[in-house]
Amino acid sequence: MSIPANLKYTKDHEWVSIEGDVATVGITHFAQKELGDIVYVEVETLDQTLDKDEVFGTVEAVKTVSDLFLPLTGEIIAFNDSLESAPETVNSDPYGAGWMIKIKIADASEIDTLLSDEAYKELIGA
Repeated sequence: MSIPANLKYTKDHEWVSIEGDVATVGITHFAQKELGDIVYVEVETLDQTLDKDEVFGTVEAVKTVSDLFLPLTGEIIAFNDSLESAPETVNSDPYGAGWMIKIKIADASEIDTLLSDEAYKELIGA
């Protein structure tokens, strides 16, 4: 199972890539595998500022619908529009083309609350 060392993770199975004051967010390989075939990604919070751990959207799979939780407080500045027509990209490339949102980080100190790849591996028993 792929768990890139250059990313940060949440207990809710999101991954976070940080460049300056912008974070790119998606769901982990583990999460997409657990969900199964993803058929829809909904994010209606574009241009909104949300607190860490607030729901920013949902992902719908054949098996279930799951909330997506914001890993860091900030403004959602981008949504991966390609997921509207090809949500299965989250299954095939969760850490690349399957990214979901970009956040303008409001509180950089929250980055320290994210999990390392090693801590995430422990969480999922990998």
